[in-house]
Amino acid sequence: MTPTVVEISGDAVVAGGGLGGVAAALALLRAGRSVVLSEEYDWLGGQLTSQAVPPDEHSWVERFGVTASYRALRDGIRRYYRDHYPLTERARAHRELNPGAGHVSRLCHEPRVAVAVIEAMLAPYRGSGRLRVLQPYRPVAVETDGDRVTAVRFAHRDGGEDVTVLAPYVLDATETGELLPLAGAEYVTGFESQAETGEPSAPAEAQPLNMQAVSVCFAIDHVDGDHTVERPASYDFWRAYQPPFWGDRLLSWRCPSPRTLEIVERSFTPNPGDDPGLVEADQRVNPGDANLWTFRRIAARDNFLPGTYASDITLVNWPMIDYLEGPVIDVPDAAEHLRAARELSLSVLYWLQTEAPRPDGGTGWPGLRLRGDVTGGSDGLAQAPYIRESRRVRALYTVTEQDLSLEVRGDKGAVAYPDSVGVGMYRIDLHPSTGGDNYVDVGCSPFRIPLGALIPRRMTNLLPASKNIGTTHITNGAYRLHPVEWNVGEAAGALAAFCLDHSTTPHAVRESERLLADYQRRLVRDGVELGWPDVTGY
Repeated sequence: MTPTVVEISGDAVVAGGGLGGVAAALALLRAGRSVVLSEEYDWLGGQLTSQAVPPDEHSWVERFGVTASYRALRDGIRRYYRDHYPLTERARAHRELNPGAGHVSRLCHEPRVAVAVIEAMLAPYRGSGRLRVLQPYRPVAVETDGDRVTAVRFAHRDGGEDVTVLAPYVLDATETGELLPLAGAEYVTGFESQAETGEPSAPAEAQPLNMQAVSVCFAIDHVDGDHTVERPASYDFWRAYQPPFWGDRLLSWRCPSPRTLEIVERSFTPNPGDDPGLVEADQRVNPGDANLWTFRRIAARDNFLPGTYASDITLVNWPMIDYLEGPVIDVPDAAEHLRAARELSLSVLYWLQTEAPRPDGGTGWPGLRLRGDVTGGSDGLAQAPYIRESRRVRALYTVTEQDLSLEVRGDKGAVAYPDSVGVGMYRIDLHPSTGGDNYVDVGCSPFRIPLGALIPRRMTNLLPASKNIGTTHITNGAYRLHPVEWNVGEAAGALAAFCLDHSTTPHAVRESERLLADYQRRLVRDGVELGWPDVTGY
């Protein structure tokens, strides 16, 4: 039976409601435009919510280096805790409140709080009718006329009616760059060759199916009782699984250090009784992953009044859940790999509950309890897989390793693009890959985001708005984090609005000094930082 198709229109359609998609929609809406925003999962927010990944941010995030709207999101999360949670007086008074006192970020928090804040940011526009959110919908077809996208068709996840959206601008903020192949846009996946990019860390030949591991995260606490899950069907496979570079079985406390590749042993102590007020979440000082319990902890019970939480809650996004058996982009068995990645995560949980070595010489913590209520996944895990690497558009400009590498650039700093539309900072942090590569870690200077990386070489009204911009496999490792994805989306949304206001095109904006300056002034007016102050210590 052919599904019913509803046709709607707007000034722009934003496919994908992750951080880039939300930021793109907000930029368009602030400019007075109407937006159709889609999202295939139950929560908007992507990395921060449905994927359950606490924000990975640079060391200066509390002072500079993010957009004003991203700062508003962070401030809103803290305000939500102060307004609705029974914090201790000490925690409430701390200006840089870190609810989870996790070491990975200065703002570790429960995913639902970010959902609430994002929904509040969008609420006035929903009420006015200028924002329509299609949820849960994913794009399935694109109509084009030459180099323009004329319509995008979305299918309902659970079998509802299809919706076709007509809009003069189309932004791809999906987690995997879904619109690029649908629209016939040129794109790349996996490793580019060194001959193409000149990157010191690139291989001699291109490896399009060699991509970073995906991970299915989950939340746990530790309470009285036996909360052991059913033994996963593939547990024996994962229990024996040993990548050649790992130094031990995947299900162990031993694994490579991301920065040195030395085999290190991590610890795991639930509810260690540490003082959350003393946690300094600065990875320049301490990577913070020695005790995996506190590494990505999202609720520190001692930040709340006694009795509020029976236990800390920690988010499992650890090395042993990285799925290496195959990519999930442009392969016929992508769904099977995603299913197997979820089985791996459940196997890690079962191992933690039954066989993981304890510091006291015993094995397993049966009191570990899966907190699917925290992540919203029907099987107790995160709703969506954490996909670190997307399809990447063939753009007017491609950011390469030598643009930002400390080893290459030295004290010159990263390339100062004249068409900057924002800033970011993170080491090039590539997780082990489906091609058998170990971690790749490259020190970086604080960098800018070039407008040229947001403009496809050929398509005139299709803009990447997430991790699908013109980076390489290697530089994606620095550009893929939460605040950069938000900045990319915001810049793309502002660009679409600017082009609509001036009856021009993205290509023309980049080519014209006058239009580029006007567009950059609009970004600055809206709180987008185009360059870095002089900073040291990175």
